[in-house]
Amino acid sequence: MARRSGGGMTVAEAGRMGGRLVSEKYGPEFYEKIGKKGGSSTANKYGPEFFGRIGKKGGKAVTAKYGPGHFERIGRKGGQKSRISSSGRRLSRRSTCRGRERCRRRAHRRRGGH
Repeated sequence: MARRSGGGMTVAEAGRMGGRLVSEKYGPEFYEKIGKKGGSSTANKYGPEFFGRIGKKGGKAVTAKYGPGHFERIGRKGGQKSRISSSGRRLSRRSTCRGRERCRRRAHRRRGGH
């Protein structure tokens, strides 16, 4: 998106800035709370089987885009990054994060990776 002639910010920049401010003000718990609220609202509106249908649809799209071995490849990569013992405890973990504010891995932040 191009900048406006008046020197203002683009819609994407404004959204990014607003998201960052909300994240700093309310923290990750806020997103968890509104996510659950939205998920339960969607389940009430469309039924719980809706998630299965859209998951299959998304999986087919990803398979069409990246090929049939894609999920196998990414599963193998994930297994190499962190091994889990039979008791469910993490044995090793390779993290490339450099601090909370620079971490882009949402799942890692949710687990309290920092």
